[in-house]
Order: sequence, then structure tokens, then C-alpha cells
Amino acid sequence: MSDAGREPVPPGPGPDEERPPREVDADAPVQEGRLERLIAAQVRHLRLAAGLTLAEMAARSGISKPMLSKIENAVTSCSLTTLARLADALDVPVTALFRGADDQREAVFTPAGAGGRIVARGTRVGHDYTLLGGLRGPHKRMEAHLVTLTERSETFPLFQHPGTELLYMLEGEMVYSHSGASYTMGPGDALQLDGEGVHGPQELISLPIRFLSVVAYSATDDGP
Repeated sequence: MSDAGREPVPPGPGPDEERPPREVDADAPVQEGRLERLIAAQVRHLRLAAGLTLAEMAARSGISKPMLSKIENAVTSCSLTTLARLADALDVPVTALFRGADDQREAVFTPAGAGGRIVARGTRVGHDYTLLGGLRGPHKRMEAHLVTLTERSETFPLFQHPGTELLYMLEGEMVYSHSGASYTMGPGDALQLDGEGVHGPQELISLPIRFLSVVAYSATDDGP
């Protein structure tokens, strides 16, 4: 049969051209091949970051180009020897190839109005504290509160605790003190402070006042 009536077939990638990484089937089990996909993504990312082609990576690692292609497309599992060769060629520790392999990464979602109300020292003078969520990781802890001040008073509660705190003003205006210094804060203003320094509202200028308080603790802090 003559070739005159046939549509030309686009040529595939040449021997020195890289094929794009294989897409993951959305219907495939999430855990099946997860580690292979993780290693594939890391190897490709680190190789490209180092400016290496597949051929250069093959020469450095002693692993053939076809095998490297299989690794980067997550169609084969790596032996410990292969992982060591990849890490040496990329000049990274072997653990860098497993970055992100932890099974669980915690997140906390709090819908509007669903945070728990906390009774604190300022509650009796019109201070409302709503817990927006807290994370407890192996190396750090974080808590977020929405603070609402609705009443003026002659005295205000003062706070002192481990960790670092960020205040972000949402509404109103107030003077906030920390370790003897005073800061006038309005919507959009932010104040980061060392929690060990005595701090708290000093003057409520325009009510109501709402601000976000986020406190980050280190692994060695005991918390407030």
C-alpha cells in the first residue's frame, strides 16, 4: 500500500531527549507505589536543580540512562545500593531522597464561629478568647486565638509565657504594652513579641477590638 494517503506519525523523543514524568492515575490506590513516586520526584528535582542531564547523571552514578528513566518515572523500586549511588551523584544525603515521606502531616480547620471559648483572666472585663486551633508536632507547637475586647476597664490582665507571639489587628484601636514599651495598633498592624516579656492591652482606644493572637512554642517550652 502506498504511503501517499497516510497521515505522518509524529516522531517520539530521540535517544537523548527526556520524556516528561509519568502522570499518576487518580484512580490508583494512594499508597501503592507512593514511596517510588516520592523518590522519583526527589531524584528528578535534585538532578534538574544540579543542572544535570540524564546522560550526565548516568555517568556520575554508574546507573544506566534507561534505569534512571525508570526511577524518575516511578516504574521501578530502588535497591539500597542504587539509592546510595543516586545520593552520591547528587551530592546529598540518602535521607534527602525520602524528604516528605512521613505518613501524616497535621492540619486543623476551624469553621467560622466554631472555635472553643476560653475563660481567661480578661473574661470578667469583657475580653473574649476563642481558640482557633492548635498543632502539636514533634519539634514545635502552635496555638491561635481570636481575641475580642468589648468593654473598657481601669485594669487589664497581663500575660507572660514561653514562646513567640504574633498579634495581628483586625478591628478597633488599642495601645499594647510589652516589656515597658507601648505600641498603638489599628487594623492591619502586627506586633511580634517574646512571650517571656510581660505584655497585654494598656489602653482601649476604639471598641470593639478584635485581633488574632498566634503563639509558637519550641519543643522545650512547657506552654502557658
